[in-house]
Amino acid sequence: MTLGPCRRGLLMLLLALGLTLGDPEEPSQGPQVTCTCKNPHCRGPTCQGSWCTVVLVQEQGSHPQEYWGCGNKHQELCKGRPTEFVNHYCCYSSLCNHNVSLVLAATQTPPEQTPGYGQRRLILGSMLAFLAVMALGALGLWHIRRRQEKQRGFHSDLGESSLILKPSEQGDSMLGDFLDSDCTTGSGSGLPFLVQRTVARQVALVECVGKGRYGEVWRGLWHGESVAVKIFSSRDEQSWFRETEIYNTVLLRHDNILGFIASDMTSRNSSTQLWLITHYHEHGSLYDFLQRQTLEPQLALKLAVSAACGLAHLHVEIFGTQGKPAIAHRDLKSRNVLVKSNLQCCIADLGLAVMHSQGSDYLDIGHNPRVGTKRYMAPEVLDEQIRTDCFESYKWTDIWAFGLVLWEIARRTVVNGIVEDYRPPFYDVVPNDPSFEDMKKVVCVDQQTPTIPIRLAADPVLSALAQMMRECWYPSPSARLTALRIKKTLQKLSHSPEKPKGIC
Repeated sequence: MTLGPCRRGLLMLLLALGLTLGDPEEPSQGPQVTCTCKNPHCRGPTCQGSWCTVVLVQEQGSHPQEYWGCGNKHQELCKGRPTEFVNHYCCYSSLCNHNVSLVLAATQTPPEQTPGYGQRRLILGSMLAFLAVMALGALGLWHIRRRQEKQRGFHSDLGESSLILKPSEQGDSMLGDFLDSDCTTGSGSGLPFLVQRTVARQVALVECVGKGRYGEVWRGLWHGESVAVKIFSSRDEQSWFRETEIYNTVLLRHDNILGFIASDMTSRNSSTQLWLITHYHEHGSLYDFLQRQTLEPQLALKLAVSAACGLAHLHVEIFGTQGKPAIAHRDLKSRNVLVKSNLQCCIADLGLAVMHSQGSDYLDIGHNPRVGTKRYMAPEVLDEQIRTDCFESYKWTDIWAFGLVLWEIARRTVVNGIVEDYRPPFYDVVPNDPSFEDMKKVVCVDQQTPTIPIRLAADPVLSALAQMMRECWYPSPSARLTALRIKKTLQKLSHSPEKPKGIC
C-alpha cells in the first residue's frame, strides 16, 4: 500500500508511540476474536477484531488511564515497545485482554531502576525527534504540492472545493494540516482517537454563542484558530454519542456538511462535560442569519443549492473503501444549518441521524430517545404512520423539512422592494412552542402547509423555489422530490448568466 507523505509521517509517529487502540469498524482479514472494550467509543462491553489491545496513556500531572479495545489493521503497532508515556499490549485470543492491567505492570518496577533504562530513553528520544522532523518535512512537502495544485486550478468533479477543512480562510491552518484527508482516521472524518483527546485539552473557551435544550455552543481557540465547541447537557448524552459515532465511522468530508475536528469527555469545574469540536462559522445558523439579513434572489439560490448539496451527500450511499452509508438527518431545520463565510450552507447536528447500507440491509437508528423538532415534523411522523423499519421513510421526512427551510429563505428574499420579516414555519397557526397535538391538527387534520407569498411568482428563481416547496410537501411521502433531484434542479437554475459564485 502506498501512503502519502503526510500519512507516512503520522503513521511513523504512531508506531513510535505504540498507540494500538485499533478500530473495530475497519474491515480485516483472517479470523475475528471477541475483546473486552472499555473506551469512550465502545458500543458495548465487547468488540470484534483481529486482535485485542490494552493501551495505557499517562499525561503529565495526571494518573494513568487504561483503554481496552480491538485492532484490525497496522499489525506493526503491536511490535513496538513501551515508552515513558505510553504502554500497550496485544494478544490474539478471545477476551485475552480482559484481566490485563498495564497500570499495575507500570508501577511494579520504577523505570529508572530498569536495566538499560537511561540508554533506551536516550535512543527513544532521538528516534522521536528524528521522526517528528520527518513528519514536519512531509507536511511541508504536502503544503507545497497543494499550493501547486491550486495554482493549476485543480478541483473536484463533484463540485467540492479543497478537502482540507479550515475554520479560517486566511493564512495557514494547523487544523488544515491535521485534517488533511491523508492524515485522519480510516474513516477520513476526524483525527485519530488519542489525537482528538489532545486537541480537546488544548482548546480554550472564549464566549458562549448559543444555548438550547441540548446544551451550549462556545467559540473556542486552538492554537490561535477559532473552533466551535458544542457542550452537551447530561440528559442529551445519547446525541453526543451518536454524533461522535457517526463522525468517527463515516466519510462525511464535504463542503456542505459541518467539519468535525474532535470529540471528547473532559473534566471541567469538577464535572464531566461532553464536547464535540467542529469548525466555527461566525455567521451562525441559517435561522440567525435570516433574522439579520434580507436576501437578493441569487443569494437565496446560493443558500438553497448549497444546503441541498449537503443533504444529497448525506442521503446517498457511496460504495468502496472510502465510501459511506446513506444517512437521513431526522432533525433538519434552519437552526441546524450553518452559514459559512463564503455564504454557502453546511448541515450540522447529526445526533438523531439514521444510517443504512444496501449490502447488509442493516438500518442503524441508534439508541437516542429524543425526537425531532415538532414544527418541522412531516405528517406521517405526526400521525405516527411512518414506517420505522424503512430507511426511505426517514429520507422523505428530511425532504418535508427541507421544503420548510426553503420557505424560510424565500420569505426573506426581496422582490420588487418587498420582503417579509423572518417567521418560523406555521407561525400564524400554532403557538411559539407548539405541542405535538398542535402540529398534528394543523398538518394532518387540517392538511395545511405554509402560505407561499404571491410576490415570489414575479421572479423566475423564486417561482422555481415555490414550486419546489410544493413538491416537498406532498402528503404522500413517496411522491416528494429526492434530495438529488432538488440539488440538480437548483444547480440548473444557478447556470443562468447571474449564477452566484461558489455554488457546488
